[in-house]
Amino acid sequence: MVFTYVKSDLCRYVGKDNINIYNFSKNYIFNTGFKFTFWLRLTQSKNPLISGFAKIQRRRFATKYMLNIPSNTKIGFGLYIGHGQCIVVNPTTKIGNNVNLSQFTSIGSNHNNAATIGDNVYIGPNVCIVENVKIGNNVKIGAGAVVIKDIPENAIAAGVPARVLNISDSPNKYSHNRWE
Repeated sequence: MVFTYVKSDLCRYVGKDNINIYNFSKNYIFNTGFKFTFWLRLTQSKNPLISGFAKIQRRRFATKYMLNIPSNTKIGFGLYIGHGQCIVVNPTTKIGNNVNLSQFTSIGSNHNNAATIGDNVYIGPNVCIVENVKIGNNVKIGAGAVVIKDIPENAIAAGVPARVLNISDSPNKYSHNRWE
């Protein structure tokens, strides 16, 4: 199961038809977001030797790239970390499938009840998602937004505080190479 998650994450970077050892190696070497998610996924392994080593590596890369995503965070298939730096996620956050997290994103809570994020969601750079909000499927959140209220499905939201600017049935073009 863990390797299915790794394959789904790689799919987001290279596409479903290009999942192979060459693209895995290339992305592991040159893409900090994929490297981090690889070790994050391996922390969930049933093998204690693999999960133990993965926890050390995840912590090492978390410090190096300032990616604070705890191992116990519930994350669906196909996580994509754009630019691979400066992301903070509360461990009580629930992240759906095919979600893009951009640089300088913070998802937090003071009351241990953080956000629930749907499938096929794009979160732009410098976004703060505060407390127990629900973000629907196929949502796009613009750069610099501060989300303090629920966002319905198929919405485009931006601003401080974030407001729904538009609701569109067109597919989320920022959530490419989806894992199905």
